[in-house]
Amino acid sequence: MPDHNPTGRFSDRVADYVRARPGYPGELIEVLAGRCGLTPNATIADVGSGTGLLARVFLEYGNAVFGVEPNAEMRAAGERFLVDCAAFHSIDGGAEATTLSDASVDFVTAGQAFHWFDRERARQEFARILKPGGWVVLIWNDRRLDATPFLRGYEDLLVRHCPDYLKVVHRNIDAPALRRFYGPQGLEEVVLDNRQCFDWEGLKARHLSSSFVPKTGHEAGMRELRALFDAQQVDGQVEFEYDTRVQFGRLS
Repeated sequence: MPDHNPTGRFSDRVADYVRARPGYPGELIEVLAGRCGLTPNATIADVGSGTGLLARVFLEYGNAVFGVEPNAEMRAAGERFLVDCAAFHSIDGGAEATTLSDASVDFVTAGQAFHWFDRERARQEFARILKPGGWVVLIWNDRRLDATPFLRGYEDLLVRHCPDYLKVVHRNIDAPALRRFYGPQGLEEVVLDNRQCFDWEGLKARHLSSSFVPKTGHEAGMRELRALFDAQQVDGQVEFEYDTRVQFGRLS
């Protein structure tokens, strides 16, 4: 379990997060409908819902969504983003204590958040709030590390200029940890394509939205980021490519 103040570490990054974090491919709904029986009638607990990017996908499909978010600033941003969605219910809670009722939801989802959870306590809580036969769906936009010269350069920059990066990156959640979380029934995975294009201001926002990027003393890193952008941009844009990993299963 990480111990890096997951509740507070995004409080001063909300504006950059809202501006520059990737959404989720539309094919996500097709995957969950085909593999998990998702319908518009299902109730979703989106845990670590943040600014509402994942919740929006389900709301547009017709689901009722309880967005469970412990960080007040992120939760407020999600409420603003989803203000016109009557089926969205904002909850001040966390993965380990959602405040939701027993057997009240059909799906528990977590987008870009599971690596911050206390996995043992979260598992108990998810089992409590899920209806019988309910699903846990973990989703990450997994940035490709070496698909292009820009992405290779960006990964190298993070390793050298962001001391927290390798400590908190979600890739630290490996296959054995996931198997222990889901139990003997295990999980399945589908990988979808996703990407973003940025001009320089967008790239800065995307970079600074990450909690492992230092807020002070990062001048050398920012100069290197600018040099990387200048060297790799095409028509004033660089591209982030992602594998959107959709992992799903029932707790056993």
